[in-house]
Amino acid sequence: MAVMRDVLLAGSKSVWLRERATRYRFVRRAVSRFMPGETEEEALACARRLRDQSIGTVLTYLGENVADPAEARRVTEHYLNVLGRIRALGLETELSVKLTQLGLDLGAELCYENLARIIQCARPGSVVWIDMEASNYTDITLDIFHRARSEYSNVGVCLQAYLYRTEKDLSSLIPLGAAVRLVKGAYKEPPDKAFPRKAQVDHNYFQLATKLLSHEAGAAHVRAAIATHDLKLIQRIIAYAQSQNLARDSFEFQMLYGIQTREQLRLARDGWKSIVLISYGKFWFPWYMRRLAERPANVWFVLRNLFAA
Repeated sequence: MAVMRDVLLAGSKSVWLRERATRYRFVRRAVSRFMPGETEEEALACARRLRDQSIGTVLTYLGENVADPAEARRVTEHYLNVLGRIRALGLETELSVKLTQLGLDLGAELCYENLARIIQCARPGSVVWIDMEASNYTDITLDIFHRARSEYSNVGVCLQAYLYRTEKDLSSLIPLGAAVRLVKGAYKEPPDKAFPRKAQVDHNYFQLATKLLSHEAGAAHVRAAIATHDLKLIQRIIAYAQSQNLARDSFEFQMLYGIQTREQLRLARDGWKSIVLISYGKFWFPWYMRRLAERPANVWFVLRNLFAA
């Protein structure tokens, strides 16, 4: 499984593979499991359906590593338009953005200007989540988050449990009362930066989650988002929360659209805050390959169809 994961993550960076694989109808059909469609209309319609099931939503427009300032501005305008649509529909949907899609590779100042426009447009109390990308972006991402947090309260950041450094990063965010989404991590990282074994990542995730749900974090009004599809981890975290007498609305579970759907509904029915991240857009291939890498068993469906094509 580790070899398969490495292959999938390498494939996520292949322009050659992206240009060819996306032409196959079965690949497009397979990716529909993880996203309701490519357009914002389809994403918003999905958000309305989930609202009716007492499930909150976060939207993310797929794309990364923009190399043209005009494209970064276009992405920013897209998000501003989506925020307007969210308000018009009376949704409480939030946004999650990638800084490289907002022009980070072109300069931190350009990226921050675009990010600030999005944060300013979001309604007060509606968090704009900054996604975390590969480890070579971690420092600059946190720098930009700290700058934004000093000016705006409605901004959050993602941390990755597979990185050794994350315990220290989380410790620096808790006193700020930051909004923190904790994920396992979905990029290929060298062993000097990230835990190489799943069991190690799982152990670190639980330790970080308990820190995120600690009395210290609660006193600082940290918004804790537990973002995992691992059912065993979810049950351990629920047991920990109950042992600490934490209210069910004092933190949230975040999952991707189409993964562990029954668990998303169960959590909502049981009174826990259940949030679904809805991805949409045409630049879905790298994102899709990383989703397969999180659960390599899914790749056999794609391979069976490939050789039958």
